[in-house]
Amino acid sequence: MLDRGLDIDRRVCPASRGLECTMTCNPCSILYGWGGAGAFSDGKLHISTEVGGWLSEYIDKSTLAELAEKVDGVYLKFGAPDRLYGTDLDAIEELSRRAAFAGLTLIPVKLRHMGTEKCLEVLRNMYTYLKDRVDIATGLEVKHILVDGGRVAGVSTDESKIYGRYVVLAPGRSGSEWLVSEARRLGLNMTSNPVDLGVRVEAPAAIMEELTNILYEPKFVYYSKQFDDKTRMFCVCPYGRVITERYEDIITVNGESYFDDKTKNTNFAILVSTMFTEPFKEPIAYGKYIARLANIISGGVIVQRLGDLRRGRRSTPERISRSIVEPTLRSATPGDLSYVLPYRYLTDIVEMLDALDRVAPGIASDHTLLYGVEVKFYSSRLKLSNELETEIGNLYAVGDGAGVTRSLMQASISGIIAARSILRREGYSLNRSQSV
Repeated sequence: MLDRGLDIDRRVCPASRGLECTMTCNPCSILYGWGGAGAFSDGKLHISTEVGGWLSEYIDKSTLAELAEKVDGVYLKFGAPDRLYGTDLDAIEELSRRAAFAGLTLIPVKLRHMGTEKCLEVLRNMYTYLKDRVDIATGLEVKHILVDGGRVAGVSTDESKIYGRYVVLAPGRSGSEWLVSEARRLGLNMTSNPVDLGVRVEAPAAIMEELTNILYEPKFVYYSKQFDDKTRMFCVCPYGRVITERYEDIITVNGESYFDDKTKNTNFAILVSTMFTEPFKEPIAYGKYIARLANIISGGVIVQRLGDLRRGRRSTPERISRSIVEPTLRSATPGDLSYVLPYRYLTDIVEMLDALDRVAPGIASDHTLLYGVEVKFYSSRLKLSNELETEIGNLYAVGDGAGVTRSLMQASISGIIAARSILRREGYSLNRSQSV
């Protein structure tokens, strides 16, 4: 197992818990290293076939559901908490009714929340289990995929070549551009995924408490009245913090929540999904352009009160200080998001907040904080078989970086799909009782 980043115990991020990103870590410890970007996520496991990726396009939903339960069991084995959200069907039905009246669709999901600190603990346990069974090299950047006669032969680094009959690519979102460049070099076919662009919303935790107590991460989908754009609530972090993420030379915003260490606020993203058509083929470049614009204006991340956005004025430090919501990202610069996000995106976001206010009164308050920008860089998707094998023999691509998943759960499942395929080719007979 090769990873560009550091060992999990050496991954230390100054931007964690609201501190300012120094942009000096190379590579970024939030995104790279043992456990990937998921190591510093707030550790949500969605036990569902409906969210978290596109694996249902490769395997049937019954198999996907079986694998979700299997993966959940693995996380439990290595220390994930027992509590499962999203099991109160009567309460969920009532929330769905209220959402429908507001023009929202609720996607109920069973969810296990590890929290950032528990997520790290689970990944350490996995590392301890694997280190004597698998050769693991961290701090090693793969440069190229080696191919011989239409089949994969291994990978190369700056210093050496590492050969193998099978290669599984799992570069994560941060490695998605590298994977695209390698795919182009090798002549592999790709299709573009949507780009999700929006803001992170922060409000008093009490406003969202009913929803988060039932579902932990309520997932709502909204189609805007003016543009009919798909707009969605994503990555709810109850009692959490807003944090920064670095993608090479840009800073974006995200959220995290801990299992034990809680704040008075809840944050979540509102993202607008856009599927660009011909001739445009660079959704990642577009998202980075918007994020870079926010960085130029603010020096990093912009924060604005919803009331100031509605009134067409920038937020100032004085206006932020009068808000009933105390920002958890102290390094964010008060400003005006309308100088960064296109009118279409802002209209969709405000519309959805007004709809959410009918389900969670107070969420569209003037005091609600909006941080920008949040971008989800979903990789262009390689042409893959149902076993997630590329057009090059024995070369597999899994996880978020391959453009087929966007969650811890489905990323984990995609690894199992590829592993089962390799085991079958090596002559192993699999049954349901086996761990893979």
